[in-house]
Amino acid sequence: MLALNNKQLFPFERNRYYVGKLLTSADFQAEQTYEGNKRRFLNEMLFGAGIVCGLGVYALDDVSLMVESGVALDSLGRELVLDSSIVRKLSMIEGFEQLESDRACLCLRYQETPEQPVYTVNRRDQEEYEMNRLREGVSLVLLDADQAIRPEPPENEFFSRIPLYMDEDYAVELSIPAFIPCGSRVRMTVSVTKLSDNQRSFFMECTLQSPALAAEDGSHETKITVADFTPARGERIERSVWLTAQERPAEDSVVISEPGRLDIRLDGQRVQLGEKLTARAVVEPTGLEEIIDRELARVSLESRALAAGADYICLAEMTLQRTQNNCMIESVRENGIKQYVHTNLEEAQRRELRTYYGGANESYHIMRPAETENGQTANQLMPREPLFTTGLCEIPVSRDARPGRIFYSDEIMHGLGKGDVFVSLGFEYLAEDSKTGQPSRSIIYGNAELFANESVPVPRAELAVKVMSDRGSFMVAARMQEETDNVLLVLRWMAYKIPSVGDKLERDIKGKRIAPVPPTIVMGTRESRYINVRFHNMEPCTLTYALTEKGSGEITTDGVYTAPSREGVYEIRIACTADPLISTYAYAVVKKIDEPEQDKPAE
Repeated sequence: MLALNNKQLFPFERNRYYVGKLLTSADFQAEQTYEGNKRRFLNEMLFGAGIVCGLGVYALDDVSLMVESGVALDSLGRELVLDSSIVRKLSMIEGFEQLESDRACLCLRYQETPEQPVYTVNRRDQEEYEMNRLREGVSLVLLDADQAIRPEPPENEFFSRIPLYMDEDYAVELSIPAFIPCGSRVRMTVSVTKLSDNQRSFFMECTLQSPALAAEDGSHETKITVADFTPARGERIERSVWLTAQERPAEDSVVISEPGRLDIRLDGQRVQLGEKLTARAVVEPTGLEEIIDRELARVSLESRALAAGADYICLAEMTLQRTQNNCMIESVRENGIKQYVHTNLEEAQRRELRTYYGGANESYHIMRPAETENGQTANQLMPREPLFTTGLCEIPVSRDARPGRIFYSDEIMHGLGKGDVFVSLGFEYLAEDSKTGQPSRSIIYGNAELFANESVPVPRAELAVKVMSDRGSFMVAARMQEETDNVLLVLRWMAYKIPSVGDKLERDIKGKRIAPVPPTIVMGTRESRYINVRFHNMEPCTLTYALTEKGSGEITTDGVYTAPSREGVYEIRIACTADPLISTYAYAVVKKIDEPEQDKPAE
């Protein structure tokens, strides 16, 4: 590797050219190092580390991931360019064998690969061949989530922080801006962080004194209370109050915490506290923007270098489900994991997008659930679990697949979470379409013998599903009913969530319904008719149409029904795509319409 991979970017040295200078490979390498380090230095100073565009992560199935193309910058200012989307098996990614926990981070790392071997002319003690090029690329790495290092801004003196209390279980900290404009409002925060897995309840009541800062009631004392709560390890709760600075400057302004006015109890037992604590908060006649610019610019180059993160970028965090023979992907989370780089190219678009949100100055801080002052659990924004999922299941079949032999799949995570789930199975195969002559994919649900006249390449087998409701997974068993040459049974599975009584989903759809207009239509054979739907207590949404029996005609995705050539009464199921439990049925009465007298041929 060349010097482009080192972490020491400066001091910068460039070639000084003069007439008659003898240039060697070291001079050309110094030229590359100078240009590369200058570019990396500017990337790091002006943009920082994070994702510029793309690099979305998706789980294709239980054991495979897809990473979309994109660009990122690492903490060394190097460009990580993934020029096309890639798919990788989990077990084929570097670091998989070293994972020790069920939470892993998928990371992107810069990589240089030597290419193009060439013969060296004046080699002397060198190798006979050398690599002529270095291709810049990237590689994927898996790390335990607790070990992954994410970029953080360098420490600055913008906040004044004091530890109010700390033991092996809890850390309590007070934080307030260290510099406050005269007459402005400022937020003071007390945070409680759980440090261990010990189940000890926490209670705190403290009264803070702020001589140069007034509370909402005009006094210079503020009471903050954290009711009894027992959080999980790593969980944090914050209590914030707004204070107003006095109109005149105060260089010696402080926030005071007296031991006698700070009450902390663990499992109901009061904790003995030490001396008085003070946090410095200077009130000065300076504008807010000037204070922010000044304090951020005070960070030294050494501090920024020390704050540089690892040589990789975190793309997503995965929760893994380990079985006896496999390791499967249970969920993939990108929110809160990725860090992004803001570029001038996108600033105009950012300004336009901000206009779609009410209140330009409004901000929201979303935390994990924590008990509020009245002991209730705070709500959090959580995505609704999907109602159905699908995937492929491959069951290896040995050579002695005689009738009556039973084969089993690995445990499969269906992705619908814990609870009751219905799983449907069908054989999936590729065969030439008799109409187009092109290979097409088909799935047979139920008894494949009914399609024997079509020479379906599907073995006869009896299928069963075992659903592990408490694990969010299932297994498939197949009992062979005939010998087969297939080495794999390829099954398409579909899993449907069965909501329980009192489930949030049922509360969400209560009172909402759809109805066909009219519910019954009379039409002729091979006639087409659009099925109109009316929405009650809900906004119009995308609908899914399905025929409940074979040979009952055809229906398009937008609700145009074409009757079959035989008479009868046919049922059509209509459901909301996002909420399939909101559904209804329409009925088509199909009759042969007699020809008018004038259209009948003469006898």
